[in-house]
Amino acid sequence: MQTIILNNKPRLVSCASIAGKKENDGNMSEFFDAIILDGRYGKKSWEEAESEMQKDAAFMVLHKTENKPEDISFIFGGDLLNQCMGTSFGITKLNIPFFGIYGACSTFCEGLILASMCVDGGYGKKVMCTSSSHFCSSERQFRFPLEYGGQRAPAAQWTVTAAGAALVSDSGGDISITAVTPGKVIDLGISDASNMGAAMAPAAIDTIKTHFKDRGLKNNYFDMVVTGDLGKFGYSIAKEKLKEEGVDLSNRFYDCGAMIYKEEQDAHAGGSGCGCCASVFSGYIFDMLKQGKIDRVLLVATGALMSTTSAYQGNSIPSVAHAVSIERVRK
Repeated sequence: MQTIILNNKPRLVSCASIAGKKENDGNMSEFFDAIILDGRYGKKSWEEAESEMQKDAAFMVLHKTENKPEDISFIFGGDLLNQCMGTSFGITKLNIPFFGIYGACSTFCEGLILASMCVDGGYGKKVMCTSSSHFCSSERQFRFPLEYGGQRAPAAQWTVTAAGAALVSDSGGDISITAVTPGKVIDLGISDASNMGAAMAPAAIDTIKTHFKDRGLKNNYFDMVVTGDLGKFGYSIAKEKLKEEGVDLSNRFYDCGAMIYKEEQDAHAGGSGCGCCASVFSGYIFDMLKQGKIDRVLLVATGALMSTTSAYQGNSIPSVAHAVSIERVRK
């Protein structure tokens, strides 16, 4: 079975999110813990700004939970930049045993999976995960210089400038991680980097179907099933295909990339990036869980596992989707 049932139900104790100005002008502004109005966040470069966002999001979680860095067993973190430099430079200041991870835009859920398995197995009492992305640093690495001003395709997505952090613990609170489904790498031959939603949709479909099948769940089990950043096009593909294959999620199915921006912001197909799922979940969705407005969420972050080298060589885009079941503890 691909899905792992976490018998000890590790608790998701707290989350924090930081977002940029464009994100604050979108639909989620009231749920972010902090906003950066300066794209460089007072630093010399966009990459340094991204590191600072991750560091600050992690410290916010520590502050919320009245923990110190030395109270944390491990931290899992990653971003979109080469060698996860955004994370490693930021996490340095925390002085916590660190695992750098890369799952592209699925990194936040990958971190949640590893943190919850670590706690569930008794290898750490308190484990954090972080992830981030920055529009400007991602454009510089993956696409064109900002000054180029290239025309965006209708299916293109806007890399979210944001960071999110979460703390998983063996006790505390009534929100638990009950099961996780690590995704398989799926490649259906799509090579258009301007349509990553279509490339990632098959991975999301496969992981969602697998999670429901492995646990024997009915289609209405979750209050929300939320993909990370398929964007409008990938989301519509996934929703239609899941329905065809018997997983009709009707009005329970959402996508962070399609939710984060307003239509008039001209983000085309919506948001993407490691910070997209991380910030929307750590802000809006986690707030809904805390307030008891929803009880069960399946968070399914998706990632396009391409690189600048693979894109230049004309390769297709392999993708992955990781699912985390987050539920209020039933007493």
